[in-house]
Amino acid sequence: MSSVIQLLPDHVANQIAAGEVVQRPASVVKELLENAVDAKSTDIKLIIKDAGKSLVQVIDNGVGMNVTDARLCFARHATSKIRQAEDLFSLNTKGFRGEALASIAAIAHMEMKTKQDQEELGTHIIIEGSKFVSQEAAVLPKGTSFAVKNLFYNIPARRNFLKSDTVEFRHVMDEFQRVALAHPNIHFTFYHNGSEMYNLPAAGYRQRIVGIMSGKTNEKLVPVNEDTEIINIQGFVCKPEFAKKNRGEQFFFVNDRFIKSGYLHHAVMAAYEGLLKDGSQPSYFLYLQVPPNTIDINIHPTKTEIKFDDESALYAILRASIKHSLGQFNVAPVLDFDRDSNLDTPYHYKDVEAEVPTIQVDGTFNPFTDDKTNQHYSKATSGSSGYSGSGASSSSYSGSGSGSSYSGYSKRVEPTASWESLYVGLDTENPESIESSPFTFENEEVTSSLFNDDDVEQTTQKTYQIHKKYIVSPIKSGMIIVDQQRAHQRILYEQFLLNMTVNQAASQQLLFPLDLFYSALEMKQIEELKPSLETTGFVFDDSKTDHLVISGIPVNITESEVSLVIEQLLSDLQDGIPANSYSQNDTIAKSMAKSLAVKTGSYLTEKEQDNLVNGLFACKDPNISPFHKPTFITMRVEDIDKKFAL
Repeated sequence: MSSVIQLLPDHVANQIAAGEVVQRPASVVKELLENAVDAKSTDIKLIIKDAGKSLVQVIDNGVGMNVTDARLCFARHATSKIRQAEDLFSLNTKGFRGEALASIAAIAHMEMKTKQDQEELGTHIIIEGSKFVSQEAAVLPKGTSFAVKNLFYNIPARRNFLKSDTVEFRHVMDEFQRVALAHPNIHFTFYHNGSEMYNLPAAGYRQRIVGIMSGKTNEKLVPVNEDTEIINIQGFVCKPEFAKKNRGEQFFFVNDRFIKSGYLHHAVMAAYEGLLKDGSQPSYFLYLQVPPNTIDINIHPTKTEIKFDDESALYAILRASIKHSLGQFNVAPVLDFDRDSNLDTPYHYKDVEAEVPTIQVDGTFNPFTDDKTNQHYSKATSGSSGYSGSGASSSSYSGSGSGSSYSGYSKRVEPTASWESLYVGLDTENPESIESSPFTFENEEVTSSLFNDDDVEQTTQKTYQIHKKYIVSPIKSGMIIVDQQRAHQRILYEQFLLNMTVNQAASQQLLFPLDLFYSALEMKQIEELKPSLETTGFVFDDSKTDHLVISGIPVNITESEVSLVIEQLLSDLQDGIPANSYSQNDTIAKSMAKSLAVKTGSYLTEKEQDNLVNGLFACKDPNISPFHKPTFITMRVEDIDKKFAL
């Protein structure tokens, strides 16, 4: 029998490996940017077209490669980062496997230009699907340029699985932000379809974070700095009042490499315990430096997962350092709420020794002598002033005697008439002749009614709220139990959808326009949603590159809820904006209904309960919420009788 096992050709093996390394255009961006960083570049440009499907180009001014290395870098498991297996436990570079360039070249048209500083000429190589088309010398600047065109051109099934340009661009933006945040000492430039998205000069961590997120981020940041034998922690966390619904602004960097760690994220959430609202996520940008031999990076092809030697110690240190920073900058509340901060000892008095206070004594002071400062208080009409032990003088205080009383100041007391003078002119002998005039009091409430009390029909309450969650309403066959949050979602959803498709939505103009700050990616999404948002009642002024100006809002939205509505909408559209207008309107109506609906735990008055129940059954589809969950259940009298049956 002939053998059936055979070695796969290199181009087939590379296509198989590409399935793990290259999942979408963002994977190409990540690998090429990390290679540029490893090449000791100080200026890196990223150019993409059609969200990376047509072109991904990375240009750097690094050390470059000679002719031999330029050809060899496309071979599998060819790398300059490690030499032996032990090097895996002391990695100081981003890449180390030597699979990225070979995998990318197997599924795309690739063009590379590279030149070293000491060489006169560089190397220009063109590869299509692992096949070398040409290699020639060329006059090039120092550094390396990789251009990846027509990704997945020879694997149409993989290309068909790519999402829309909006989704793919968001993934590319995420990878760019992760590399740019990890290396603030490098100048990064990002172009998409000919327009400049980012131009980030070399700066510090804070400046780089503000440059990528938005200008308003600076006031949200609280610095974190802790240095121990196990770990060095630097970075920033955001104040609790700026927490968001999504987890888009949460970054961990270990030895300048972006990672994802649910364990370390739990440590951050533990530090924020008691400071966040339910469902809110804090933003953080934390840079951890640990010895390379205490971590293992070789776990997943994407290299975003890391194993630590002592995770419990890192957890405790990270939690304590963040909690300390929040307390140090008066973000977290202190226990002593009555403490006067003016009584705190300044830091520059810490090493100052205490001095014995000097005491000055006025030997000529006599408390029993008259001083001129008190003379204007003690001018009596007659007699002596000040203090009299006994006697009948008209003084401010008399210890004994008659005709005197205590008064704060010695002033003339006008004699009052006798109490009998109040009744002068009254016929006291004939009390019945006294006509008493009616008295009115200012604090007496005079209420009037349009109807007689006998005509008012006593109404009974028809709805009841249970645990601030459900509304019970009796019906002829029994009763219905309504989920107040889902019912309100259905009502608002149909209202918004009606305004967006049929009616002209009403808008209330703001006296002072709202300025809301967002990142570049969020602003791009909002620009695409503007036509649909305007049909709901939003009015936008000229928007800037990093913030949105809103001058009008829908009538059923308060000014404080605008940022929550837009934030929830951006969170719901993370997987992309629907292409057709109906799906887009449906998504926006669902998101706004979710944000504005009355929440579980909210108290409703009897009138609000009635309006909610009546509004629900006035909907076209009152049985389910916009998210296909039941809004109410019915309990018949027969069902209740069965519960009491023995």
